[in-house]
Amino acid sequence: MKAPDSIHTLDTIEELEALYEAAVPGAVTKVATAMTPLYRQWIEASRFVVLSTVGPEGTDASPRGDDGPVVRVADDGTLWLPDWRGNNRIDSLRNVVRDGRVSLMFMVPGCNNVVRVNGTAVVSADPAVTTQFEQRGKNPKVVIITAIGEMYFQCAKALMRSELWTSPDVSDSVPTAGQFLKEVTDDFDAKSYDEGYPEYAKTKMW
Repeated sequence: MKAPDSIHTLDTIEELEALYEAAVPGAVTKVATAMTPLYRQWIEASRFVVLSTVGPEGTDASPRGDDGPVVRVADDGTLWLPDWRGNNRIDSLRNVVRDGRVSLMFMVPGCNNVVRVNGTAVVSADPAVTTQFEQRGKNPKVVIITAIGEMYFQCAKALMRSELWTSPDVSDSVPTAGQFLKEVTDDFDAKSYDEGYPEYAKTKMW
């Protein structure tokens, strides 16, 4: 990406580092390279994670959620993330197959900290793996198996600033999914789409 000529950009790490003080010691020493009892407790309480991947076309970040723990802690170095039904774009899965680098950001409602995991992943359709996640008689087509490289909690400042869990509900003031679709699709019935989606989705959650 090239910024407008009128905007100065940083071209070296040295220029960047010169703007900041040294990292707080705890921000470095907090990094774990394998599961610990407390990180396990947090991750098993999380029903929502953002999966970040990278591929030839660029980067991708995908929200993933479940009605219980969003991932399974297979062992102290491995997380299993089932790929439940979505829109079949499979952008994240394509990326993982071609470039195994992944990041996971786990969130727990009401908690201002988040837990981050960086590692490498593979995609498995092995029934020995997928059948372990049976929900309502259905199994995921694949499971993303992540080897933990490092894990650490992110300080609470970002969620505190945004008041993510306590700010007023503004959902009525932002566009709906139907409105987004109508903006780029001719002759689309946004109202019917939005009104019907909750019932439609109930049969396609798993």
